[in-house]
Amino acid sequence: MTEGSKAMGKSPNSLRNAASALVAIVVFAALFVAGPRAGAAAPMQLTYRVTHSVFGDIGTYINTIEPTSAGTTVQTRAHFVVKMLGVKLYSEDAERTEQWRGDRLVSYHSVTSKGGNSTVVQGKAEGNRFVISSPQGTITAPAMVRPANPWSPNFLDSHTMMRPDSGRLEQVRISGGETAVVPINGVPVRTRQYEVDGSARYTVWLDSQGVPVRFIVDDDSGKVTFTLAHCLGCGPDGSQLGMK
Repeated sequence: MTEGSKAMGKSPNSLRNAASALVAIVVFAALFVAGPRAGAAAPMQLTYRVTHSVFGDIGTYINTIEPTSAGTTVQTRAHFVVKMLGVKLYSEDAERTEQWRGDRLVSYHSVTSKGGNSTVVQGKAEGNRFVISSPQGTITAPAMVRPANPWSPNFLDSHTMMRPDSGRLEQVRISGGETAVVPINGVPVRTRQYEVDGSARYTVWLDSQGVPVRFIVDDDSGKVTFTLAHCLGCGPDGSQLGMK
């Protein structure tokens, strides 16, 4: 008897059980890759310590992720101060709000203050595009545009990235996904590492829940490293790391 005829001879219950097992495996794999995408069931707050390869500690970066009845709201607060020999060379403060419906960004608002000058960037989904307004004017992006803010693995789905402080667009190439172990709060964490190449180079490490535990921006000024210091609502992995 052939393997095909053996399968056809199985009982309906056996086939249903096999199908259920296959679905469970696929769902588990999807959860490992996807992690806390837009529409996550519980709120989280991710606080990062920010360091510069030349100037050392320069500030904090906080993403607060709140599920809503319509999708997910992501609020970002950033505070950076660069000093040398006690003299302030640069400062930046930012407040940003992203509204998501599923995996689509539907609205964006940011105010970024650098050295006393503030820049406002706004964006809104319109049909199959995303319209961005900034002091430089109005531009149109693809519907699947992503801000340069890796709060979840949804950045893996797009090749168009929006700079959060200026609204400028750039095309990026995403690669990687290899397993890597990185120390977080002195504890080795198993992650997957991704590279995002555009006008600057970004490296992002996602843990098994899809939480970005570290990301690096490498540009002309040097490497800026964001390392997860505290996590509220990260679940078992965060608890194990003492991040509750």
